[in-house]
Amino acid sequence: MPLRPICLIVIALLLPSAALAGKYNPTLSIGDAAPDWQGLPDTFGEPHSLAGLKDREVVVIAFTCNSCPYATDVEDRLIALAKRFNAEGKCALIAINANKVAEDLPPQMKERAEAKGYNFPYLFDETQQVAKAHGASYTPEFVVLDKQRKVVYLGAFDDSADGKNVQHKYVEDAVAAALAGETPVIAEMPAKGCAVRYVKERRKK
Repeated sequence: MPLRPICLIVIALLLPSAALAGKYNPTLSIGDAAPDWQGLPDTFGEPHSLAGLKDREVVVIAFTCNSCPYATDVEDRLIALAKRFNAEGKCALIAINANKVAEDLPPQMKERAEAKGYNFPYLFDETQQVAKAHGASYTPEFVVLDKQRKVVYLGAFDDSADGKNVQHKYVEDAVAAALAGETPVIAEMPAKGCAVRYVKERRKK
């Protein structure tokens, strides 16, 4: 078979899988239904679920951790945003940690949450399946869901890794658009941070 037809066949086989992912996210695309999750414990051991947020019009999921400097740099901005959300009562902010290194385990999560005064649930994804289902690659990385629990934004919190000289508040703008029933002007931006520390699976013999 000539080389050109072979190349076209390969491209055709690759396209369907590529169409399932977003511009920067390897798993989700804008408009996808949110992956369901349940039973993730917070720093007090209380379980949380996506269904438990049904009274909120918009949900923001922040994949974060203790050990990444990029994640700690965004903490104060998250706390400020959650304060506003809690006052308005229309949006929920949930933080999820999937790392299993010593500094990111539940006791350290609780210590960090108490020291910083987290005003949002900080959940532990022990199996790492929730993070994988959302295509989370970095900490911090954000997913914004609308009232129908469709994905309306994926990626970075804003355009400043350290919170200085912020020009574009991607997550806040996406939330405002979703509450208004509109599509965010910017729906995807690449996340900047530390790689999520997924446990490598051993190859089966």
